[in-house]
Amino acid sequence: MGSHHDAGSMTPVWDLFVRAFHWILVVAFAVAYFSEGEPMWLHAWAGYFIGALVVARVVWGLIGPATARFSHFVTHPREVVAYLKALPRGRAKRHLGHSPAGGAMTIALLVGLLLTVGSGMAMLALESAKGPLAPYLAGVEGGIWIWPWVDVAYGLHEACVSLMSMLIIVHLAGVALASFMHRENLVAAMWHGRKRVQ
Repeated sequence: MGSHHDAGSMTPVWDLFVRAFHWILVVAFAVAYFSEGEPMWLHAWAGYFIGALVVARVVWGLIGPATARFSHFVTHPREVVAYLKALPRGRAKRHLGHSPAGGAMTIALLVGLLLTVGSGMAMLALESAKGPLAPYLAGVEGGIWIWPWVDVAYGLHEACVSLMSMLIIVHLAGVALASFMHRENLVAAMWHGRKRVQ
């Protein structure tokens, strides 16, 4: 039904890197989350992979195409609050790229992922003297320092995982609400990279 018209009214928004990053990250995080350290090698390597993905996304956010850059979608907190207030009332301005709330969520997720990966690496180094941080954190064996710090790293890692779970739920709810209010399928848009012009 009107395929030519539909195709003509769509415009590219998210490049292949952004889309691939998003969906590969979904899979990698699911592997890390559901493996829960059993086996540890799978959990750890999923974490390393997530860390590498996030670093690559940060670089792409500085040098990539316009809609991939942080400067394009990271806005002042006032704009985020204004958008969130207007969205349920149907008054929020539609954005071709990320909305102010979407931009804020992107930053929150990236920071949360880095904290989760970093705390996991610290825990692995302190507990078993393995991983990239082992040379820096595993120097005190059998002393009074190592076990308290293992507990601290473990608690931080668990807190970060809980934070990520909450952010993901809010992210999914926000995508669903924005899709409904703006009458467009944002999940599909993140898959094929296009959104309608108007």
